[in-house]
Amino acid sequence: MTIKSDHRHLYLQVIDHLKADIDNGIFKENEKLPSEFELSKSLGVSRATLREALRLLEEENIIVRRHGVGTFVNPKPVFTSGIEQLTSIASMIKEAGMIPGTVYLSSTKTISNEEDIKRFQCDEGDCILTIKRVRTANDEPVVYCVDQVPSMHMPRDYEKRQDSSIFSALEETGDIHVAYAVTYINPVGYHPEVSAILKSEQDVSLLLLTQLHYDDNDRVVLYSKNYFRADKFSFHVVRKRV
Repeated sequence: MTIKSDHRHLYLQVIDHLKADIDNGIFKENEKLPSEFELSKSLGVSRATLREALRLLEEENIIVRRHGVGTFVNPKPVFTSGIEQLTSIASMIKEAGMIPGTVYLSSTKTISNEEDIKRFQCDEGDCILTIKRVRTANDEPVVYCVDQVPSMHMPRDYEKRQDSSIFSALEETGDIHVAYAVTYINPVGYHPEVSAILKSEQDVSLLLLTQLHYDDNDRVVLYSKNYFRADKFSFHVVRKRV
């Protein structure tokens, strides 16, 4: 079936057509698409038009092109969330009908360096606690978390409580309330260490969310780097016109 049925640019028609084929199960998750020659012929468009459509579909993470192998349909993310509100990873997993879990990898204390002192407004010689964890969904690793927090903000026995959330521990004494966070989102390609921990293939990209969590006094109390499997998670932002 050719697609020259409306007056939009042809590559936009190709995008809509391929999306519909994927949604309708004509092309299934992880399935290899026909060659460019076959697709352009069946759609009645030039290969240049098709390549532009495929390029944009890859930017949307709907397909992935593997050099020398072919073009494949990416699985749809299992978890999707807006990032306007501070929502825990466990909550996102529960909302998808799955069971969240945590695997603790390490918990270490180091003396604050210049970057820590500037970030946390702490003193030279203060200890920084670094916690590394893997968050799981139905026992499958999906997020690798690295959290840093001044030790003075945490309960003394926190390192022994491997089932306690960092937010809850921070707010336990009542002296700190996490009010908001500033989040930076960056795509990350294959990461030898993190990808191995998350058991993701080399062609599965990662989303790195770097967050600075502030208390009511605009003081950074928690610094987080969370690596999400891009084939499992997607994020969106609601933007309002001002």
